Amino acid sequence: MSMLKVSVDYDAIAGNVATLRALAPTAKLMAVVKADAYGHGLLPSARAARRGGAEFLGVAQPSEAIALRDGGDEGRVLTWLYGPEVHAADLLSRDIDVSAGSLEVLSAIVKAARAGHGTATVHLCVDTGLGREGVPMANLDALLTAASAAQDEGLIKVVGMWSHLAWADQPGHPTVDAQAENFHTALATAEARGLDIELAHLGNSACTLTRPDLHFDMVRPGIAIYGLPPVEDPEGDNFGLTAAMSVSSTLALVKELPGGHGVSYGHEYVTPQRTHVGLVSAGYADGVFRAAGGVAEVSVRGVRYPIAGRVCMDQFVLDLGPETEADAGDIVTLIGPGGPTARDWATAIGTIDYEIVCRFGGLRPKTAE
Repeated sequence: MSMLKVSVDYDAIAGNVATLRALAPTAKLMAVVKADAYGHGLLPSARAARRGGAEFLGVAQPSEAIALRDGGDEGRVLTWLYGPEVHAADLLSRDIDVSAGSLEVLSAIVKAARAGHGTATVHLCVDTGLGREGVPMANLDALLTAASAAQDEGLIKVVGMWSHLAWADQPGHPTVDAQAENFHTALATAEARGLDIELAHLGNSACTLTRPDLHFDMVRPGIAIYGLPPVEDPEGDNFGLTAAMSVSSTLALVKELPGGHGVSYGHEYVTPQRTHVGLVSAGYADGVFRAAGGVAEVSVRGVRYPIAGRVCMDQFVLDLGPETEADAGDIVTLIGPGGPTARDWATAIGTIDYEIVCRFGGLRPKTAE
């Protein structure tokens, strides 16, 4: 059994939400806890976000929204990623806000409402330029017509309109302003059709941190609530946010090898001199990227060591050097104080820290710090 341990500081998540709320004081805050809260644990992260002042929780999958309700959350929850096959009755009966970005999805929602499962609370999703979810601007009028008719019947209540930015992590990118202009147009079109949009929301983590002019009625930070802002803080203070996840394992074995000795599969690493190697109980089955061999680092007793050779399914090796105080049983910090950050891992293997925490956290049990 792997010794990999994922620990989450839920007080840090609560504090990060409070910090983000202070950065968007005129807007409500939706804490995005999709994908098992980016690997941090859905229910405890949601509770922490509520403690920090989140008025809404946001999830992609309907099953996540239902898990929040069934887990005891009684506040506003929005879910948005599904097609016309969605079991909308399960959402409406639990008073979960739903998103509609196509006539087909809206029809499924209206059908559930007409069947007596409750009035649907709807946020209309508009594709303002991302090219992903949402109704294209050219088809918006048809969706508004259908939504207005359903609202007139008392089957739905349109409370929100939202969209998502393609380049928010580059605040000066011209697409940000172009999408904002499209969003303003969509809101004006809805207003002209007599729809009272109470909650216009466009801003993700990067937008929350860098574009106060685009906070609208609500912001939707995701990765930032876990202490990993997607943009650099010009003040060098991480925007006052604290990374919530730590990942550690142990040294299962420390032994001496002569110089010129191959290490791990394929002998991609060969010891340059007599040295000590340490065997770490964690591998790609636990979320350690196989591509991390030879490029990512971990920490033992406060000293950084690169991974020596290939990462295996449940173990990898460190070259601890000719002289070392490290010993079997020592803690190995993969992410956390005194060791690398999720951003360090992302830089080493050519990805983003979102993937790092989702990969390590996965759906495995987390330990609260």
